[in-house]
Amino acid sequence: MPTPLTPASIALIKATVPALEAHGLEITRRMYERLFRNAEIRDLFNQSHHGETGSQPRALAQAVLAYARNIDNLGALSGAVERIAQKHVALNILPEHYPHVADALLAAIGDVLGDAATAEICAAWGEAYWFLAELLIGREAAIYRDLASKPGGWNGWRNFKVESVTPESEIIRSFILVPADGAPILRHEPGQYLGFLLDLPGRGVLKRNYSISCAPNDRSYRITVKREAQSGEPAGIVSNWLHDHAAPGTKLRVAPPAGDFFLDQTSGDPVVLVSGGVGLTPMMSMLETIAATSPQRPTWYVHAALNGRVHALRDHARNLVAGNENLRLSTFYAAPEAQDRAGEHYDASGLITPEWLMAQTPHAAATYYLCGPKPFLSALVNGLLRQGVPAERIRYEFFGPADALIEDPRQAA
Repeated sequence: MPTPLTPASIALIKATVPALEAHGLEITRRMYERLFRNAEIRDLFNQSHHGETGSQPRALAQAVLAYARNIDNLGALSGAVERIAQKHVALNILPEHYPHVADALLAAIGDVLGDAATAEICAAWGEAYWFLAELLIGREAAIYRDLASKPGGWNGWRNFKVESVTPESEIIRSFILVPADGAPILRHEPGQYLGFLLDLPGRGVLKRNYSISCAPNDRSYRITVKREAQSGEPAGIVSNWLHDHAAPGTKLRVAPPAGDFFLDQTSGDPVVLVSGGVGLTPMMSMLETIAATSPQRPTWYVHAALNGRVHALRDHARNLVAGNENLRLSTFYAAPEAQDRAGEHYDASGLITPEWLMAQTPHAAATYYLCGPKPFLSALVNGLLRQGVPAERIRYEFFGPADALIEDPRQAA
């Protein structure tokens, strides 16, 4: 464990909370601006989460504020530490990268706060940064060791090739990936994701995470990718490249499975899997796993799509639940079209609501796993909390940085 913070540093950090509330986003934007002057450090990050519309600076500002508010009760942040460590492993972040962030963060605090950033405050934040950094470095080292020691495991970037490509809807395709060396792969936890490193002509080094959409096995991974609209740079670059260029035989560099959002396979209690759009990817991994290994487990899979043209893996999901009364499937179409037939292609029109989940699923005993766009998650997570479902039985995954979702900002922290 790192050396505990001194009482004087704790007091100084807590005293900066009002300044962080007022200027935190400006500080983190300035920090990334400084950090990305170094091209090697810039390439460590997923650039689709940055820029004018990017969510990473806002997510980091909220994380820094949460850290300051809880500096004397860091146990409250254990879940956030685990999530960050998992993300760092998927990006292949190493101990030698941390000093660059420290320099950029402390300089940004000075840039934004000016004379208010006294030597004592900067020293306290330096101490606080390295306390957290040492926690993360230690946890990441343990994850790296665990990944390398398991059958089929590895660290860093491993060469894979695309074995096959399957259109799943007008905008979604599945890619089966196998290791180029033909050796076994690491069995993932259902719900985890893979990190990808791509060096695209004219685009440079890009990193992305994609959820694994199949059950664990020793041979291959499946990712199921939505073609994102390229309304702004660099959003959509990688998904469009995969759709347009990743034919069978294409080589990809892949980090091992990571993520703290995955199915609890040690329990036989009921589960409710809820997805919106391409948020179905981790849910399909969970549903395949339950159907294959614990078909007696009471399971509800509730999916929302805009319409049948964009609904991926519809027949696959139906086949998984067919003939098993313990597995139930319900599909919502927000805007069904003329060719979408109620009772055949979908079960209800409109949106999934917390009230529907409370009425149709065993809310007194079930754990809810949710993945989808932020408005979808915000409505359902907050709705289930208001309906009395305990927070520990509501688990959710973001595609991107986890900025505020829970309505009470202090609870989000």
